[in-house]
This record gives sequence, structure tokens and C-alpha cells, in this order.
Amino acid sequence: MFQGIRGWKSACFAALLPLFVPVSAGAQTPLTQNVVQSYADLVGLAESSPLVVFAELKKVIPMPEARDVSPFATVQRAYIEAQGIDLLSGTGSVSASVRYLADVRLDSRHKIPNPKKQMVLLFARPGTTPGDIQLVSPDAQLPWSQPLEAQIRKILADLSAPDSPPHITGINMALYQQGDLAGEGETQIFLTTTKGTPAAIIIQHRAGQPSRWSASFSEVVDAANAPPAQGTLEWYRLACSLPEMLPASANLGETQEAKDQAVADYLLVRRDLGPCTRTRVSWGGDIAKPGK
Repeated sequence: MFQGIRGWKSACFAALLPLFVPVSAGAQTPLTQNVVQSYADLVGLAESSPLVVFAELKKVIPMPEARDVSPFATVQRAYIEAQGIDLLSGTGSVSASVRYLADVRLDSRHKIPNPKKQMVLLFARPGTTPGDIQLVSPDAQLPWSQPLEAQIRKILADLSAPDSPPHITGINMALYQQGDLAGEGETQIFLTTTKGTPAAIIIQHRAGQPSRWSASFSEVVDAANAPPAQGTLEWYRLACSLPEMLPASANLGETQEAKDQAVADYLLVRRDLGPCTRTRVSWGGDIAKPGK
């Protein structure tokens, strides 16, 4: 956490001053990681962040002990002060400045660019001292835009909704049952969730019609529903949690033919869902401690 960051700042400020990057003219280079964030990236950030803050950068001081002298380095860790503008998620006030550490992108001169008037979205947790926050990962500072803010607000609203689909933890059972008529049948796949609430996938076969499937996160399973659209929380829960293959232990078909059909139906669902694309790098460790 950010315990004692004020004391660290005061003790090291003299050493940091020679490394402070002067303001230069010309087009600004964004300090934040310039990577398109996928929907899965944004949900992952939002879920892991007690605080989501819209802020304006005020001061960026590179940390000398974290400096990478390699000419191929593209980021450097820095101490940052920013003015809070709005609190998208969490409790408290953002009227005062916030302080944190982050990995910032270097410009073409291998320097940290001028932060003046740059707006960011911060995904963080509170520090132990008022105003100190800790990013949930070193790259959890995104360049602000109106479309991105709108998307994050929608994700946060979906996550906090009473009927928000829960995390899927596994597959409890899958069972294919032959229908009364030739070419008819249904596979039911029951999922386990962190809340212990019901979740299921139904794949239906009708003679002369394409197979269709639907998902439910409640007691009511409506096979007439369409599969969840990509870029929705329902899609994310399935695409980013379900295994690539149906576990053999969960396949309870009474015959080998029934088991094979359940496997084929599960693969149909996985194919329709598509990949859970993530563009962010997974970071580990405590980024709040200078020098780590």
C-alpha cells in the first residue's frame, strides 16, 4: 500500500529533482500505455478496483531506482500527483489531489513527457493515508476519452446490478436427451457460480433447423432467448470462464452417442462465444513500494 509515501517523497525529492523532465513544445505524448483495451480488459480492471477515478495529471517524477537505462525501454515507473475530477466508483471525495505510482510511457527521446492537462482514468484501491491510492496494476492508468468513460460507467453499472451475472467457477453437469422425434433433442449444461446461484446453457435441436442455444443466470431458463452478445457481462462470464473442452467427469449422458452429442454442443457454444481477448499484461507484486 501507500503507507508512508509522503515521508518517502520528502526524503527523496532532492535526488529526484535532477530527473524531472522539463516542459517541451510541440505535440504531447500521452503518459499512459497506448494500447487498445478489450472489453475483457476493462471488466477485469473494473472488478478488481474499489476506486475508479477520473483525474487530471499535475506532476510526474521519475523514480531513479526504477530507471531502466536500456535504449529499448518503453516505460518507466514514476511518482504521480493528479487532481481528482470525478469518482466513477467507490466512496470518498476526489476534490483533493491523489498520489500514486505508475508505469508511464516514454516519448521518442526516451523521456517522460509533459503531463500538462492530460486526463486519465485510474483503477485503484485506497491507501492508508488520505489522498494516497494504489493502482491495481502498474498499467491501470488509462488515457481518458468520453467513449471510454461511458463504457466504464456501463460496466460498473452492470457489475453492481442486483441481477448481475456471477462468476462462473465450473461445470457441474452436462446431459443430452433425445427428443421424441427424429433430429430433436436438447443438451442441458449446468454451471457452478461463486454465489451458488443457478446458471445454465441450453442447446436445442429441431428437425430441419439449425441448432440454437441460450444461457441463463436465474432459475428460469428460456430456450427461446438468443445467445449473449459480445461486449456484454453475460458474454464475458461465459467466454472468459468456461474451459475449452467439456470435462469428461461432467458429461452424464447415458450412452456414448449422448455423450458425443453433449461434447459437440459444448464446442458449438465455445465457438459461438469466441475468444476472451485480453491485451493487457498481467503484473504481479506490490507496486506501491518504491524500488520494487
